[in-house]
Amino acid sequence: MRRLRWILVAALLLLAGVAAWFLFFWGLSLAVAWYLNAVQFTPAKVAFYADSIRKGAEVTLKLTVISSAAGLVLGLLAGVSKLSKNPLFRHPATFYVWLVRGTPLLVQILFAYNGLPYLLAPLWDRLQPLGVPPIQDVLTDYWAAFIALSFNVGAYNAEVIRAGILAIPRGQWEAAQSLGLSQAQVMRHVVIPQAVRIVVPPLVNNVVALLKDSSLAYTIGLFELVMAGQRIISATFRPVPVYLAVAAVYLLLTTVMTFFTNWLERRFQTQGAH
Repeated sequence: MRRLRWILVAALLLLAGVAAWFLFFWGLSLAVAWYLNAVQFTPAKVAFYADSIRKGAEVTLKLTVISSAAGLVLGLLAGVSKLSKNPLFRHPATFYVWLVRGTPLLVQILFAYNGLPYLLAPLWDRLQPLGVPPIQDVLTDYWAAFIALSFNVGAYNAEVIRAGILAIPRGQWEAAQSLGLSQAQVMRHVVIPQAVRIVVPPLVNNVVALLKDSSLAYTIGLFELVMAGQRIISATFRPVPVYLAVAAVYLLLTTVMTFFTNWLERRFQTQGAH
């Protein structure tokens, strides 16, 4: 019964999330259309322009969500690996963080889109007889942006997670090990649950920053919010009202995400107080 109850709750939450997603972007499209009418854009084109901005905002938010999730996993693996005594784990993680944090995100996006297909082509060509599609059809602009953003935010998350783990007093490690727990069990059951409460605020700040950084994906031709605005400007030659609309949509998205992350942060703080 308990499992069935959890399945029903999860299904209802999923349906509510999907409904909220569509309602949010439907309302966003209406608000953008009202604004474009107010600033006297061509009435026949207003619905098309508003829908373009809505689609661009959806791509931006989707890209941010999946990149944040992947970056969290990468950050956890890299952050824990940097603390490992085994150099086979510590050195690659240190190199990854050093490389990504020391190079611009724009360069990483351009490399993922233009460089990765070239580097992977020799290996990929050997898979062609198996029916694997060409690498250009797989590593599209969307997935190139996803790879670059995930690895970028993962490096920053790694340092946050490493700092959170180091903030746990060493005495707790020693006390847990004296009870017979292995190092992996100490990390899983003692350290990470406490470190999560410490690292949530900076991690959610990284997510908000990633939402804005995703605008750099327009440089590889990805149709996201900035690219949608650029196309409207090319058609109308009215940059000021369009850039104001794009900035307002970014502000709205970051505000909604900040409200959600603040709620998440309060939940963790409340759990930590009990």
